[in-house]
Amino acid sequence: MKIGIKIGLSSGPEVTLANLTAIAKEVEAKGFASCWMPNIFGLDAISTLGIIGQSTQSLELGTAVTPTYPRHPVAMAQQALTSQAAANGRFVLGIGLSHKFVVEDMFGLDYSKPASHMEEYLQVLQPLLAGEQTQHAGEQFKVNAAFKVHDSPAKPPVIVAALGPRMLNIAGRLAEGTITWMTGEKTLANHIVPGINAAASEAGRPAPRIIAGLPIVLTSKPEEARTAIAEQLAIYGQLPSYKAMLEREGASGPGDIALVGDETSLRGQLQALREAGVTDFNAAALELEPGQAARTIDFLASELSD
Repeated sequence: MKIGIKIGLSSGPEVTLANLTAIAKEVEAKGFASCWMPNIFGLDAISTLGIIGQSTQSLELGTAVTPTYPRHPVAMAQQALTSQAAANGRFVLGIGLSHKFVVEDMFGLDYSKPASHMEEYLQVLQPLLAGEQTQHAGEQFKVNAAFKVHDSPAKPPVIVAALGPRMLNIAGRLAEGTITWMTGEKTLANHIVPGINAAASEAGRPAPRIIAGLPIVLTSKPEEARTAIAEQLAIYGQLPSYKAMLEREGASGPGDIALVGDETSLRGQLQALREAGVTDFNAAALELEPGQAARTIDFLASELSD
């Protein structure tokens, strides 16, 4: 299981291009496989990772995730290929549906058929990323287009934030994997991994990547940490898609599925993710007390040899 670090966790004043580039360079120097950046209400993640790609050499750089609804798939493909060129082939395009309250209430767009939207989106997006002519006439999109970014060395992989059965089927058939958030080890093992693997196998595709994003805290006070996580990340227990995964896990909230504890405990929790079939761990190291995130990342760096 590869280990990566989630960056840009907030939209605060500290989330600048200079700071994120410095963090990514440090993550690379420590030997981590990847950096993953959410696209929230600050810097654009695809553009930021392209810029970071100019200052790094080996680090995989992925969005976790960029919402599809605000971007036409042609625009998404062009931007992704540009960042792939900037990163010299190390960019991964993670995409997702976002949430109804964002898409409808904030963006004013129709969220009535999210799975159908994603299926057609991928049918348009994937050929464009491969430099092929896309001819698609569906309910959601009607596209006849092609373009070529000559500096892009290869097609960037597409990873879909898929949690429900239909979305896992779509991701398995049409993408290179899934990236989850707020999804516990049991749900990964019993629902996410078998669901997407079966769809990929049936479609004759390679085994997909399973990128699991979870909060992680190195601490000698696990109960206090879980309580703090439950309070700080309470919104994720309220959003329908994440709430469904927490309920499937038998968890009352984010504090229950976070990786929390001392080094021995965290090693066991990381091993459980490996055994669940996770290919990549996207570590969201939280700062519940001064210096805690840095200590957690240093611990994870010590675990990279396996």
